[in-house]
Amino acid sequence: MAIPNNKEDLKQAILESYKKLKTELETIPFDSTHVKNLNGHSKNSMMSMNNLLAYLIGWGTLVLKWNENKTNGVEVDFPETGNKWNQLGQLAQKFYSDYEDLNFNQLKIELESTTNSILELIESKSNHELYETAWYDKWTLGRMIQLNTSAPFKNAKDRIRKWKKSKQIK
Repeated sequence: MAIPNNKEDLKQAILESYKKLKTELETIPFDSTHVKNLNGHSKNSMMSMNNLLAYLIGWGTLVLKWNENKTNGVEVDFPETGNKWNQLGQLAQKFYSDYEDLNFNQLKIELESTTNSILELIESKSNHELYETAWYDKWTLGRMIQLNTSAPFKNAKDRIRKWKKSKQIK
């Protein structure tokens, strides 16, 4: 799918990529979800399926936090306080830690909730707010949402498919 450039395309991209990801998640054996056997988000690291979901939830939650702060006139410390854009591996580790007490089923519910909140955010914005004005540096709000939702959803789905193939899981 092409990079969305309007509100409707953004919603569709998120819905489609989330649906495909959710389909892949449904066939993962629960007893393997805590095992760190996926390449992690930082060099030479490994992660579990639970960590992968925590990562997706973490970025979605940041999108919502960024928007809330901007809406309330609070300066946003991108990508997150204490982390720079060149420290995303450390931020991934924070996300893993933030959600380490949730099991795979709870993480799937949290991911769905976060995704629904982002879709509600999109619905509350006009196309002008999403795509016709710079929101962060040169990036529009719509592009920032896409970079942190549908794009990582697709990446996660591809990682899961590769993992399933290596484990001979259908």
